[in-house]
Parts: sequence; C-alpha cells; structure tokens
Amino acid sequence: MQGRKDFSPQLFYELSLDGLVPVDNFYRRVNQELDLHFLYKSTRNYYGTQGQESIDPIVFFKILLVGYLNNINSDRALIRYCSNCLDVRLFLGYDLNEELPWHSTISRTRALFGEEVFLQLFQMILGLCVTKGMVSGKRQAVDSAFIKANASMDSLVEKEVLKDASAFVNELEENSEFKACSDPNKTVTSTRKKLVEQHHKWKKEAFKGMPGHVKTLQKNEDGEDIRPKFLSNHTHYSPTDPDAKISTKPGKPRQLNYAGQLAVDDQNHVITGACASTAGSKDSTIFSEIMDQTIDNLNQNEIKIGEVLADAGYSSGTSLQYCEDHNLNAWIPNFGQYKPNREGFIFNKKENRYECIQEGGNKAYLPYKKTSKDSKGYEKKSYRSSEKDCGQCPLRESCCGKVTKFKKLDESIHKPLYEKMHEKLTQNKAYHRRLVKRRSATVEPVLGTLINFFNMKRINSRGMAQANKHVLMSSLSYNLKKYLRFIFKIPNALAQVLFLHQGKNLFFINLPNATPNTSF
Repeated sequence: MQGRKDFSPQLFYELSLDGLVPVDNFYRRVNQELDLHFLYKSTRNYYGTQGQESIDPIVFFKILLVGYLNNINSDRALIRYCSNCLDVRLFLGYDLNEELPWHSTISRTRALFGEEVFLQLFQMILGLCVTKGMVSGKRQAVDSAFIKANASMDSLVEKEVLKDASAFVNELEENSEFKACSDPNKTVTSTRKKLVEQHHKWKKEAFKGMPGHVKTLQKNEDGEDIRPKFLSNHTHYSPTDPDAKISTKPGKPRQLNYAGQLAVDDQNHVITGACASTAGSKDSTIFSEIMDQTIDNLNQNEIKIGEVLADAGYSSGTSLQYCEDHNLNAWIPNFGQYKPNREGFIFNKKENRYECIQEGGNKAYLPYKKTSKDSKGYEKKSYRSSEKDCGQCPLRESCCGKVTKFKKLDESIHKPLYEKMHEKLTQNKAYHRRLVKRRSATVEPVLGTLINFFNMKRINSRGMAQANKHVLMSSLSYNLKKYLRFIFKIPNALAQVLFLHQGKNLFFINLPNATPNTSF
C-alpha cells in the first residue's frame, strides 16, 4: 500500500539543541580541544569602558573559523550558514531562538582587532600540534601563492606625476628640509629627479600603442576597452586598494593580488609561519619576515630549525646574509642570471682585482674602484681597467665596445654568499635534487589546499594588514583541522580489521570504539 506523509507543524516542541547534535560532531571536538579564553585578555585594549557590549571575541573568532573551515568568503553567506546549522549554533553558544550577530559586525570587528591577536591564535594552535609530535623542525619549506585582492582591474587609474621632472625637483626643494646645498650627503633632490624621469620612461612605453599617447583607452571592434599592453605597477595603481599590486602567472590573466607566504614543516605538513606580502615585489624581499616569524613560533615551542628549503625566487644577497646571520642551513638555488665565473677573466682574491686571461689580449688588471648603488638600489662593487691597458688591445671592440677604452665589471657585494651557495649545491647535486622534490611535495600541496578549501583564494577586505589576518586565519584553520584529524584518527591496527572479505562481498565490523567519523 502506498504511503503518504502529511506534515502539520506543532506550535510547541520539547527539545534541546545539545540533544540534537551528535556526540562525535566535528564542532563538539573543536570545542573540546580549543580553549579561546585568552582572547578576552588579548582584545581588552580594543574596547572602551562605556556603551553597549560588543560581540564576544570568542564568538567572533569561532564564526571566522566556521567560514574558513567551510570555504565561505562572504560575511553575509557566513552568517546565513551559521544560522541554519544546529552544530554551528551549539559551537557558537547560540540557541535556536537567538539571533546571530549582523554580518557588518563581523567585518567591523575584523578591522578593529590587530594582527597580533590573529598571530596569537595561530601560535596557540601550532602549539597544540607540537604537543602531539606533529612538528619536528627538521626541514621548513617556504613558498608563496597569489591571493585575489578585493579590487578590480577596472579600478586602476594612472599615477599622477608632474610632466616636468625639473619642476618637480624645484617644488621638492622649496618644501624640503634638505635645501639645495654643497653637502654631498644631501642628494635627495637628484635621486627623486631620477625616479621621476624613470617613471615617465615607463609610462611612455606603457602607452606607446595608444592613439596620441593620451589616457583614453583603445576600443576593439566590439566597442570594449583595450588596456595598455604594458600596464604595470609603475604606471597605474588602484585607489580602491592601493596595497594590491598587478601581477600574473604564465597563462593567467593579470589581476590585482596579494601574496600569501608560508613556511611548512615537512613531517606532517603543519604550517609553522604565515604572512602576506605585496604581489608586486620579489619573494626574496619578504624572506626575512616569514623566517623571523617561523623561528619565533618554533622557539616558543623549544624547536630548532634544521634546513630551510626555498626556490630561486627567494634568492638574494640579503636572504643569504640572513641565513648566515641566523645559522640556517638554507638550500636556495641562485637566481637564473647568476654566473659563477666571468668569461675571459679570473678573480684574484689576494689583490682584490679581476685579471684578463683572454688569448690575444693585453692581460689587463681590473682593480677595485668603488662600491655604489645601481638604478634598482642594489649595492655593487666596481672593478675597472685603465685606458692604457685596454686602449690598444686587439680585443677592445669585442670586449669593451666600439667607443669605450676600458673594461668595467660590476658584481654584487654579496657575491661570496652566492659562490658559497653555488658550491654547496654543486657538491651535493643528488641530495639537492631530493630536497627540491621534498620542498615541492611539502609546501605546494598545502598552498593548493588553502586556496581551494580554506578560503585563501580571495580576500574580502582591503589593505595589507587585513591581508595578513586573512592568511593567518586560513593557515590556522588548516592546522586545526589537521590536528583534529591526527588525534581522532582510527589506529592502523584497528583499521585493518574494519573491512574484511566475506566471499565476494565486504562486511563491516561494528566495534564500540571504532565509529568512523565522516565529518572530517
């Protein structure tokens, strides 16, 4: 006989929220393991003594955790999700008839709290992982990934700079404490003039294909705007989010991004350091910051770093110097343009000079002359020969050029560090290849997981500080879930007897303490 279900809602129910949520629920286990009462002390200074009570800081961070654990980017969608889930309501401490905080309260509170509060929460969860033996410190793999900023490419505007660089300098001199004078140390005006001229060179190139070199954009056959081919951070910025920078990867469209920097322990892929950086700068510029945090986080748990693994994007003189100063066993390949030797020249360390060894040449010496900064701000040593040695050399044109009568070689002041790293990598090629694979297998899957499943793909707020909070929240959510999976996993010996063959079929043995948890 066919059945038919009729529904007539009751006016009154006798039930409890606690009884509706299973004992082994994921959020129950989070509550059991996570003690967030330290947040009251950490956030005390952000509140006044008068007015209405704000949202409970513990409730606020629990709501954020729910959003990152469920890959929810919108605050509106997050509050709707929390309102509709019984286990989340129990996790937050809100009964069935209680109204959850407004979505704008979440965004305002996120902006109110400083980055240090988010870092403390990250360190607390990392400490839980350490107590369970999930972190060894033997190897730390470092890498980064782009995070979509909360700003569109359509918001870009051209940087406004005075047309005449000399007029800019005059204005600067009138308003600067460094007046034009004979003091060689006060060269701010000339430096700024060079930067302005450089900017106009970039701008001219960016708008080279535009009709009349004007600001207006070209139109395609469909009437859509065509952006300049060389649109860059040198010529444009976003007033919506000035900290977001134009960046791209091969095969990907250009967009405004931040960069998420991670340090991951290779034992259980626990994140030991996390921060945000500008996408327009090189990874090497942020290396010291991410390592400072990682070292501090591990020192709090009495763990020393063994090896640091990074790709060539982190290679720079300052990065290598940082590793030397902190006694870090780093494996960072030198950048692609690095050349260990100068073709046709050898370096005499004792005399601090280069010597020409080209066949048919005059065997000129290139002694050290000075140390100066190039156009990009890098300090370099200059070695130069005399016109007497190179002026009549048969190889002058091919070596020095058609006009120049001397040879000049520039090298980084950090060249000894590059040479040391090059020697280290070449002497242990097999070991280095294993470490390269180890690095990619450690940190890259973590970055992919954060982007696809832990809400790090896009930031829903603006500014570098907010981006840093975003990366920290995504990372600590990942560590928390990994921690819970680790402590509540089914023992291997027990897992082997859960599924047994019975003829052609499988049957499940229902053991009292072996209930698999599908909520993870």
